Amino acid sequence: MPLPLFADANDTLRPLHVVDQDQFGDWHSTQPDDLVAWLDVQGFTGALGQAVLVPGAPETAVVGYGTARTRARGRFHLAAAAAKLPKGAYAIASGLPKDHTEVETLGWLLAGYRFDRYKTQPPMAAQLAAPTGIDAHAIAAIATGEALTRDLINTPASDMGPDDLEQAARDLAVQHGADIQVILGDDLLAQNFPMIHTVGRAANRAPRLIDMHWGTDGPRITLVGKGVCFDTGGLNLKPGASMGLMKKDMGGAAAVLGLAHMIMASDLPIQLRVLIPAVENSVAGNAFRPGDILTSRKELTVEINNTDAEGRLVLADALALAQEDTPDLIVSMATLTGAARVAVGPDLAPYYCDDTQFVQHLEQAATQQADPVWRMPFHTPYEPMIEPGIADLDNAPKGGFAGSITAALFLRRFVEQTPYAHFDIYGWQPGDAPARAKGGVGQATRALLKTIAALSAT
Repeated sequence: MPLPLFADANDTLRPLHVVDQDQFGDWHSTQPDDLVAWLDVQGFTGALGQAVLVPGAPETAVVGYGTARTRARGRFHLAAAAAKLPKGAYAIASGLPKDHTEVETLGWLLAGYRFDRYKTQPPMAAQLAAPTGIDAHAIAAIATGEALTRDLINTPASDMGPDDLEQAARDLAVQHGADIQVILGDDLLAQNFPMIHTVGRAANRAPRLIDMHWGTDGPRITLVGKGVCFDTGGLNLKPGASMGLMKKDMGGAAAVLGLAHMIMASDLPIQLRVLIPAVENSVAGNAFRPGDILTSRKELTVEINNTDAEGRLVLADALALAQEDTPDLIVSMATLTGAARVAVGPDLAPYYCDDTQFVQHLEQAATQQADPVWRMPFHTPYEPMIEPGIADLDNAPKGGFAGSITAALFLRRFVEQTPYAHFDIYGWQPGDAPARAKGGVGQATRALLKTIAALSAT
């Protein structure tokens, strides 16, 4: 189902008042007696997520915005109340701080997301009229890009293999007039993408490299997304409990496609390139083995000490290609390591970057967009941990220390320029939260959109 967007301009709009719980007493004392009586009967206090429809002509909605303390414990606070409102169209009339309007509007739209490919899901009843003073088109572009990312991650591997991921990229290219090329199967060897081929060769759906271009002016930005459509672990087979969510191992590809939609729909003045190595890490007689040594596109050799550390292998060939074009910025996104989840949990997007300007823009954008990130170090003294001795690089250093950092250092070996930013995302919302249903979710994409927009303006 398409994401519900803004209410139609011809709809009858119910005014919606947002009440800060810290200011509830003062607000309560200034309201008409009949409104106060109705709210008192309903037990309305302005607590976060409360929603009351007040009879009248027109009916009026009053929603709680909580306290500064309760708001600090989450995000998309208006969405929590919006999901409880009855069917109708609503227009924010008062109480929402101006600097919160953009994020809360986006949250309302995202609360309407439903993944209904396999089961009918009731739509959210309440629709929001686009508030004045915001760029409704830009917010709609972000919401639809996020919905694309969620749809791709939520779709099981039976219907989201490398060929399906390619089709999703082709559909996006057609939508925005982008160019797309795909290198498939054994052609990967002929065109020197040996590690992408090696990781994907055991699957019955051929590995491929998706390469999309859009825009003719402005800085050249390349997004690289890990597209492992299912990860069994290969011959280092995952236990069943660890394999259950591996449909989301293409979350990096889903994120960059969602971000690409946001960029193209917003018509940012950049030259965009999207690279997605799309594979399945499967088990068969021709699967790659622990102890194998692979030669990458960049001619760096890699000792395979765990076939379940395959994402960095396919990204490495794609990053080497990205670097050959010497763009102004390379960003990689991947559901890469469990170590990142241990370090920061599922809600934060850890990232690595040594470019001061990029970091400054990203941190500011992440706060403004309620899209949290956490900077991690490219800690160069750990470089020996990824050097096995009989090859240039080790894909799975022993010892278990600093797993996300060593993975980032591995990827950095294939990028000779700065700035380069790598995001080790989770791509999954473990439980329902306002505007974020349980399931696939984009991370850092909104912050990246604003960052790329800012960099393109300098």
